[in-house]
Amino acid sequence: MKLLIQLVLWIIIIFLGYKLFNSVYEPTKFNTEKEKRYAKVIEQLKDIRTAELAHLQVTGKFTGTFDSLVRFIDTAQFAITQRRDTIYDDEERNKAFGVTGYYIEDVIIDTLSFISVKDSLFKGSDRYKNLNKIEVEGNEVPITLDAGFIMRSDRKIAVFEATANKDDILHDLNRDLVIQEKQTVSVDGVNGTHIRVGSMTDVNTNGNWPKQYDKAGEQ
Repeated sequence: MKLLIQLVLWIIIIFLGYKLFNSVYEPTKFNTEKEKRYAKVIEQLKDIRTAELAHLQVTGKFTGTFDSLVRFIDTAQFAITQRRDTIYDDEERNKAFGVTGYYIEDVIIDTLSFISVKDSLFKGSDRYKNLNKIEVEGNEVPITLDAGFIMRSDRKIAVFEATANKDDILHDLNRDLVIQEKQTVSVDGVNGTHIRVGSMTDVNTNGNWPKQYDKAGEQ
């Protein structure tokens, strides 16, 4: 009986030790994998933001579909311009007062040449053709895109938003930890149920990720 009791105690000790180890190791492993996947998705959302800002610069608005965004990248061009300050006689004032010496200061914008948006932003890469989805650990994660206008101080301002669902990104990881992750509210975390860039309700082209992901992309 003594040997049996010792054996049972050892089994309990080993089991509790395993549970304790797993309670520490599982979240650590989850966070490491999560950050790696988030970094990959965030880089794609940054590409979308870059393309959308170019679309705004050239057309005056954002686009809400990936088809039109790809067509824009394939065909659009940036104008290379030069700004020149100039001064010339204000003939009307000089004539009205019968004198000389009134001048008008102005700025002249000269168009020097054009460069394709595709070459400027993506430098020979064709990754922009698949901005609507990204593969993460064997799962194709869809990215949604929307665009439109909101009113601010009686002004009509263009906005856009691109999002990826955390459920799709973390599809094969511990469900309890995924549920906790979707409830994140922290300056060091990606808050909410989605990773997003831009906003349909505010004038904002930032992402909802912390600065560490921007620093990682710059390295």
